[in-house]
Amino acid sequence: MRLKDRTAVVTGAGSGIGRAIAQSLAQRGCHLALADISEAGLAETAALVKSANLRVTSHKLDVADREAVAAFPDIVAAAHGGVALLFNNAGVAIGGTFDQVSERDFEWLFEINFWAVVRLTRAFMPLLKANDEARIINLSSLFGLISPPGQTAYAASKFAVRGFSNSLRFELQGSNVGVTVVHPGGVATKIADNARRPAGTSNAEVNEQIERARRVLTMPPAQAGQIIVKAVERRAARVLVGRDAKMMALLERLAPVSYWNILGPLLRRSADAEKGNPS
Repeated sequence: MRLKDRTAVVTGAGSGIGRAIAQSLAQRGCHLALADISEAGLAETAALVKSANLRVTSHKLDVADREAVAAFPDIVAAAHGGVALLFNNAGVAIGGTFDQVSERDFEWLFEINFWAVVRLTRAFMPLLKANDEARIINLSSLFGLISPPGQTAYAASKFAVRGFSNSLRFELQGSNVGVTVVHPGGVATKIADNARRPAGTSNAEVNEQIERARRVLTMPPAQAGQIIVKAVERRAARVLVGRDAKMMALLERLAPVSYWNILGPLLRRSADAEKGNPS
């Protein structure tokens, strides 16, 4: 797919993978409508991709705000004339078991991680269908491939994104709109640091979860951004970002019910080794 002179909408563009996607698109001459809830983050990303040859607009957007999402396509169309690429990247996290995560927090996470994807896709579909070729790129996760304990809410939201994307792809076959679902592994973003803390969990417990997450978030976002955008150029239906995502996808296929019986002990031994405890 040729990206030069097309327009892409990127949500969650103020940092992390969203910023890296924007930079990778800009390198290919793609015009950008950047959206994020953080105006400071948007300003930093816009400065990084600024070019005399590109039209770059920044839009403060809370993707959980239904009315703002519904109005967003008209705002982008007024600035850019059309849209060929929609990157549904914005996302949040919350750690904790099912018993620890309240219903309110569960719903908060789903509003951003899943319902925003659905609503933005619906809102932008007329603009996407008006192009000769267009694509929807939905960010799932490694936890849209496997579902470890302590990630009930997050894994549920990312499996939902995966299922929605796959079914939508089949529905759109033969049309001008393609669908790509992305499963990033351990990309070094701030998602663990910014994760919401369930009420009733101790600081020590939460800090241990964050530190455990940091140890596996190692891939530079810029590398992830390049992998994702190159996959879009190939019109790939699914993208596994990182060796860990590829390994987990294979393990889940080989042992779809019992994979945690393999992974759990391995992760515990690895954590003990890092702490200097005997295995």
